[in-house]
Amino acid sequence: MDNEINKGNINPSLREGHRMGDRLDISVIRNKIDNLNKPKGSLGLLETLAEQICMVQQTLTPTLKHPCHILYGADHGIEREGVSVSPRDVTWQQMQNFTRGGGGVNMFCRQHHFKLFIVDVGVDHDLCDYPDIINRKIANGTRNFLYEPAMSEEEYRKALSVGREMAERCHEEGSNIICIGEMGIGNTSPSSIWMHLLGNVPLDECIGAGAGLDQKGIEHKREVLHKAVERFTEKDTLSIIRHFGGFEMVAAIGTMLRAAELKMLIMVDGFIMSACMLAASRLCPAVLDYAIFGHCGDESGHKRMLELMNARPLLHLGMKLGEGTGALCSYPLIVSAVNMMTEMNNFENAHITKYF
Repeated sequence: MDNEINKGNINPSLREGHRMGDRLDISVIRNKIDNLNKPKGSLGLLETLAEQICMVQQTLTPTLKHPCHILYGADHGIEREGVSVSPRDVTWQQMQNFTRGGGGVNMFCRQHHFKLFIVDVGVDHDLCDYPDIINRKIANGTRNFLYEPAMSEEEYRKALSVGREMAERCHEEGSNIICIGEMGIGNTSPSSIWMHLLGNVPLDECIGAGAGLDQKGIEHKREVLHKAVERFTEKDTLSIIRHFGGFEMVAAIGTMLRAAELKMLIMVDGFIMSACMLAASRLCPAVLDYAIFGHCGDESGHKRMLELMNARPLLHLGMKLGEGTGALCSYPLIVSAVNMMTEMNNFENAHITKYF
C-alpha cells in the first residue's frame, strides 16, 4: 500500500503521521488566549478553533488569505441501480447552472468572497462549451461497483493528481484556506460504504435518504449496497477507496492531502466530504490537523462519521445540499476566531484586573 500512496506523491511526513507545530508550542497559544480580556474559556469552540489555526500557521497572529472553493463534478456507475431519487442528468445540468452563478454554492461564495473553481473530473456529459468549467475529465463517470471496481488504479492516480493540482493552484494564487464541494448524483452511496468499511460501522447505520429517497427507496438502496459489499473481498484502505469511490471524491482526497502538505486550512462540508476526509485520514492521519468541519448535516450517519474523526462541527443547521454550502456558511466563525487573536485586547494593555 505504501507504494501506491507514494504514486500519489504524498509527503512522507504526513504519511507517517507526523503532527504539525514543532516550533510554536500549544501552551504559548493557550496563554495568549487565556489572557485576552474575557473570562477564561468564555468563547468556547472559537478558542479551540483559534488554537488550531495558530498551530497550522505557526503564529500568534493568524490571517486568512484569498479563500478558494473547489467544486468537483462527476457521475457514478452505481446510480444506474436506482439508488438516488435524482437522475444523473442533474449532475451536468447543475454544473452548467454553476457557471451561470445560479447555484447555492455560487451564492455563498459571493457572500463570503471565495473564488470558485468548477472542475469536471468525470461528468457523463460534454461540458467543453463551458470555459468556466475546468476540464479534467477522467471518464464519463465511474463503473458500477455492484459488479466491478468503480475505477482502475490509473484512474485513481489521475483523480488524486487533479486534486493535488487544484490545491497547488489555489496556493500559488495566495490562498491559505480552501473549501471543497462536490456535485455527483449517487455519491452518498460510496460515502456510506466508505464509512462502513473504513469506520467499522454497521452498513445500515451509514445509509440514508440522500437527495430525498422515500422509505421504499432507502430499503432498495440498502439492498444494493449490501450486495456490493458482500462481493468485495479486499480490505485495505486504497482498495476500498478505489473500488467504491467517485472521481470527484478521490480528487477531493488529493486536494486535502496536498493542502495539508502546503499548511493550508481545509474546510470540510457534509456527508460526502466528511467521507473523503475520513478516507484521507486513513491514508495520512495528520491531515486531520488541518481540517475544520463546517457543519453536521441531516444525512443519516453524518454525526456518527464526524465522531469517527473526533470532529467538532461548527454548525448544525439541518443542511444536506452538498456543493460545500454548509462549510461555506461556517466561514464567518473562522473569521471570528482569527479576529479574536488579532483584534482583542489583553488584560494588561486594557488595564483590567485579571480576575481568574
